[in-house]
Amino acid sequence: MGREERTVCFDYDLQIEAYRFEGIMQKFPNHFHEYYVIGFIESGQRRLFSKNKEYVIGTGDIIFFNPMDNHACESIDNEKLDYRCLNIKPEIMRKVTKEITGQDYLPSFASPVAYSSEKAHLLQKLHQMIMDEISDLEKEETFYILIQQLIEEYTEAIKDTEPRAINQDVENVCHYLEEHYAEHIALDDLAKIANMNKYSLLRSFTRMKGITPYRYLQTVRINEAKKRLEQGVKPLDAAIETGFVDQSHLSNFFVEFIGLTPGQYRDIFK
Repeated sequence: MGREERTVCFDYDLQIEAYRFEGIMQKFPNHFHEYYVIGFIESGQRRLFSKNKEYVIGTGDIIFFNPMDNHACESIDNEKLDYRCLNIKPEIMRKVTKEITGQDYLPSFASPVAYSSEKAHLLQKLHQMIMDEISDLEKEETFYILIQQLIEEYTEAIKDTEPRAINQDVENVCHYLEEHYAEHIALDDLAKIANMNKYSLLRSFTRMKGITPYRYLQTVRINEAKKRLEQGVKPLDAAIETGFVDQSHLSNFFVEFIGLTPGQYRDIFK
């Protein structure tokens, strides 16, 4: 049995994170991120669930998650996974997109999967340069060329993007969870905010967001904990400040959602 290896690097030139997971068998539950995830499978297969659809992904496939896209994945036949990804915050993506297209907007990837994409080679090249801590013109050029090609081939055209119907009651609940994540929150509280009974809220929220209110809350807490860890806050303090019972509670969810311990994540930014 080979050992799992998890390597993470923050590139200060590009202001993006690079993850490399080798020999992974971990199942990741339904969750979302506040940033873009652009990754590819080096080897192995996975069953991916995103926005209420199921995909089988394998070697050479690229995956895209827009900010707030819910997703989950699990191994197939206990097969190990080698996987690399880039995490790009919306403000960085907006800046780069404006430089590339001349338009100020956030691109939206149309599908979470691009099967056997020829762009995987360029993505791997950039990822390895980040892992090798290379700081030169070639890395920045590769980054811009990659994003330009991905935007052209895999994102929705602005003129074709229809505005999404917004359920204001559910959006009000999301806003409340994002503002009060550090507090004790009960389903009764959320039902009152949404002007629904508890079951109607659960049904409407899950249908609209693809994730339950509880999972939404825990994801918000994890994202807030990440911000504190990036600033060097101790895992225990980050846990208490973001609504987790204790450090162990944070660690369990952090490993489940991110694949790293809070300490491992904080060490990236030392």
